[in-house]
Amino acid sequence: MSNGNTVVIVGNVTRDPELRFTPSGQATATFGLAVNRRWQNRQTQEWEEATSFFDVVCWREMAENVSESLSRGTRVIVSGRLEQRSWETPEGERRSKIEIVADELGPSLRWASAQVVKNERRGPAGENSPAPTRAAAPAPAAYSEDEEPF
Repeated sequence: MSNGNTVVIVGNVTRDPELRFTPSGQATATFGLAVNRRWQNRQTQEWEEATSFFDVVCWREMAENVSESLSRGTRVIVSGRLEQRSWETPEGERRSKIEIVADELGPSLRWASAQVVKNERRGPAGENSPAPTRAAAPAPAAYSEDEEPF
């Protein structure tokens, strides 16, 4: 992620992740995230608050893990990149939105605890990979950080 388009946000999940599959069988999950900001107004000494809402997109194994692990209200840390998507409505109107495509995602442990359960590494077709024959051989990466998820 050396392209300068990196964002890290911490917030609360606003809707349960929705897991879908592309026609080629690739898993994708989307969910909403609310990020609250609170500050004290120096003139009135009153506390003020603003909330920003973001859509987060996850791919592959992360999408499946997110759909199994997250629910509305969960506080998470998301690291990823901003991506703009455009489309045309059935009425012919042009629309666009900016989403966060997650590279890493985890629970926030500021006010909660979590138990991490490591999944078995999956092969290219989703089957479980056989155990490596040599302990010194590093496991191959599923994809590079610069590769698009489709």
